[in-house]
Amino acid sequence: MTQPIPKEKFKIVGVDEKKSERLADKSVSFWKEVWIRFSHNKLAVVGMIVIAIIALMAIFAPMLSPYKYDEILGRFNEAPSAKNWFGTDDLGRDVFTRIWYGARISLFIGLAAAVIDLIIGVAWGSIAGLVGGKVDDIMMRIADVLTAVPYLLVVIILLVVLQPGLLPMIIALSITGWVNMARIVRGEVLSIKNQEYVLAARTLGASTGHLIMRHLVPNALGAIIVTMTLTIPNAIFTESFLSYIGLGVPQPQASWGTMASDGNNAIDTAPWRLIFPAIFISLTIFAFNAVGDGLRDALDPKLRK
Repeated sequence: MTQPIPKEKFKIVGVDEKKSERLADKSVSFWKEVWIRFSHNKLAVVGMIVIAIIALMAIFAPMLSPYKYDEILGRFNEAPSAKNWFGTDDLGRDVFTRIWYGARISLFIGLAAAVIDLIIGVAWGSIAGLVGGKVDDIMMRIADVLTAVPYLLVVIILLVVLQPGLLPMIIALSITGWVNMARIVRGEVLSIKNQEYVLAARTLGASTGHLIMRHLVPNALGAIIVTMTLTIPNAIFTESFLSYIGLGVPQPQASWGTMASDGNNAIDTAPWRLIFPAIFISLTIFAFNAVGDGLRDALDPKLRK
């Protein structure tokens, strides 16, 4: 009778079990891997820190300031000092308080416009890409017509008709701003909808809404996040430009654009009135663009190791 060979006599050749276990322990999820790659991008991390600081200051600085944004102090066009860190304007109002109050308005308009673009663009692009055929042709021709009209012209006309204000500004920025999001989502959906798991869900009778919400949008999330991140600075810049030419929020409210417009008239006598809003407009746009570029690189599947 053949005797069984003891396990001790067997030896695994070419594989180190301890190393294999260590490699298995190092496996990470997709989003954790994205965060690791994003954190290696120093410029993107700096951009995120800048956005966080500006957002926190916009929330808390006006509460901590001893002055109100529309309070007339009786000190006209005074240079930055211990009493007024960013100086005062021609009406004697504290520029520091108005900067951070203006940050609330500028950031809110940018975020609101981006969220509306996200909702409309994702819905439009998903339906067009998934359904296809004549529906896709009609929906994308509508998008083409909106793209053919200059974006700023549409926004300016709408603001002239609706009158300047916070809500009209958001509506004007969103009326055609969703087209770029729709195009990107449609492209992602076209590349995803023929995957096996989507075809399997269709075979099992999944509805269009179920396919979009459970399969298509989650797998296109990377492109959606990057596009939204880059939409916010575009909306902030457009709002600043429109406010600069007098189509922004009405006085005594302030956004960075209206403050820059007012400061431009006193560039020789009170340059700080233009310098501070210009700095924060530039910093915010730079920060969002840096974060968007970092996310785009981190979510790129070609860069995965």
